[in-house]
Amino acid sequence: MSTIYYTATTLDGYLADEEDSLHWLFKQDQDKDGAFSYEEFIAGVGAVCMGSTTYEWVLPHLTDGWVYEQPSWVFTTRDLPRVEGDVRFVQGDVRPVHEQMVAAADGKDVWVVGGGDLAAQFAEAGLLDRLLLSVAPVTLGAGRPLFPRPFDLRLVEMARNGAFACLTYDVVGPLERGPDDPGSLTP
Repeated sequence: MSTIYYTATTLDGYLADEEDSLHWLFKQDQDKDGAFSYEEFIAGVGAVCMGSTTYEWVLPHLTDGWVYEQPSWVFTTRDLPRVEGDVRFVQGDVRPVHEQMVAAADGKDVWVVGGGDLAAQFAEAGLLDRLLLSVAPVTLGAGRPLFPRPFDLRLVEMARNGAFACLTYDVVGPLERGPDDPGSLTP
C-alpha cells in the first residue's frame, strides 16, 4: 500500500491554467492502454482524496453520479455541494484523515487525486510515497502549481505514452539547502 500523487502536468510544472482549465491536457495524444493507464492504476486504488478546487472541477463533468467507486475525501474549509456517493468533507491536518483513508483502502493504494498544495501537505507529513507524473509537451507560464513546496524526489522509472513523458518518483523528503548553496541564508 502506498499513497500516490498520480496526475498530469505541463513541462513547466502546472496542473491547470490560471482559470483552472485543463484545455492543454485533453488535446494531447495518449494511448489509454499505454504507460500510466488510468484503468490499470485505478484498479489498485482503495481510497481517494482531493482539494476543493479539484472537487469543484469534477462536479460539472459528472454524468452518472460520483465518478469514483472508492471512498472519497474532499479537503475543504468551505460548504460545497454534495453528491450521491461515498464522499466525505474534511478539513485540517492530513494525518488523521490519512489513517481513515488507509483503513478504508483495505490494503490498496491511496490516491491524492488533485491539488498540488494538498499533495505537498501529505509530503510534509511524511505520508506521500510516490509521484506518478504524465508530463505534457506544453507550457502555461502560470497557473496551479504541480507541487508548490521544495522536495527532493528520486526518479524510479520513465516511460512514454503518446505525447506524454511518464515519470515515477519516490518522495525522499524536504529539500534542504547546504551552507555552500547559492542563495542560502546561512553565511
